[in-house]
Amino acid sequence: MRVAVVGAGPSGIYAAEHLAADYKVEVDVYDCLPVPFGLVRYGVAPDHYSIRSVRDKLSETFENPLVRFRGNVTIGRDISVEELQKHYDAIVFTYGASLDRALGIPGEDHPMSIAATSFVRWYTGHPDANDFGEMLSHASDVAVIGLGNVAVDVTRILVKPVSELEQTDIPQHVLDALSRSSVRRVHVVGRRGPEHATFTTKELKELGEISGVDVIVDPKDLPDHFTQVTESKIVARNLDVMAQWAKREAHADKSIQFHFYSAPKSMDLDHGVLSVDAMTRDSDGRLVASGIVKEIPSKMVIRSIGYRGEGLPGVPFDEESNVIPSTDSAVVGLPNSYVAGWIKRGPSGIIGTNKKDAVSCINTLVTRSSESSATSKQEIDQLLADRNIDIVDFAGWKKIDAHEKDLGKSRGRERTTVHGREELLRIGLGR
Repeated sequence: MRVAVVGAGPSGIYAAEHLAADYKVEVDVYDCLPVPFGLVRYGVAPDHYSIRSVRDKLSETFENPLVRFRGNVTIGRDISVEELQKHYDAIVFTYGASLDRALGIPGEDHPMSIAATSFVRWYTGHPDANDFGEMLSHASDVAVIGLGNVAVDVTRILVKPVSELEQTDIPQHVLDALSRSSVRRVHVVGRRGPEHATFTTKELKELGEISGVDVIVDPKDLPDHFTQVTESKIVARNLDVMAQWAKREAHADKSIQFHFYSAPKSMDLDHGVLSVDAMTRDSDGRLVASGIVKEIPSKMVIRSIGYRGEGLPGVPFDEESNVIPSTDSAVVGLPNSYVAGWIKRGPSGIIGTNKKDAVSCINTLVTRSSESSATSKQEIDQLLADRNIDIVDFAGWKKIDAHEKDLGKSRGRERTTVHGREELLRIGLGR
């Protein structure tokens, strides 16, 4: 039996691991990028070492001779889903949710208004990322819209001393740009109150531990009695952290200011203003606009209001929920096809959630499988070779891995991420 996995992030790698290790199935893991690991490489902040180190464990899957990494292959362009179906017994879609969500407010299309997904790609070294270094050199005030961990990561990277990022694997051009940054104040903006934020306490506390940066919280935004607003221990801990910040006096050169109950209304970034509706509760307890409009100084806005999936040519897609429709992990309307991870259920959960989901998906696949009719791996390889597709395999990734470690060592760091696609291909293909 041979299976194609589309997407080399955690979900795809866990699916491949379960197929190969537990069911002795041959697996080809495809990714449009020349490197594996998905959001573990291009979504986790560079100063979160423990989470980024997960890729060392994930890479062990590719050491299994039954599993092959096929990087730099775009499904739907280099090879169609229909062709994959002809060459494999089953396909597992695990390519995640990489697009951003829009606010839908006036001024949002301004060049200084960007998505957090794009900003994260930049500071993690994604080969297709835009360069935001020039923007940061002109923005003393930045508004980050969103009350989740991605918003916290973006905020932290914007104001953290460069000296504390130098030991990470952050790309050198990003480090250089951050050293020239004019950002002094970050405004974290959210429509709802602090008890509804989705921060994890560990990441939230990190904001208060950045040297030379004050965290400002209006005590009036905090509920009087934490236990009366939530039974969640995480939320209670978050509120306790913010309550401590609310007691502090601000005196540092840089600051992070939280603006709760503030719904973005419009942007006029040419004049450095983000307008927000001040929210209040109606008689039914629902949040509604109070009629008061506030202005938050902002030369740049980074929206962090969630990820969404996108469809692939030849694959059913639910445009409303932005997922591949499925029943018990089996794709609805596409035979011998399965789905796991964010593209199955939306952008929720952690790495462990994706592992459980991938295992469940593979168990369904194997239960429903019949006698193999797949072609040989040589045949699919020849098809891609005839189309002049430069495939980066796992040996190629190890070359990139070694090069990044050598590059980091030359700068007194453990690793420096290589960000250019052409350079990644040159190294991975041994050119």
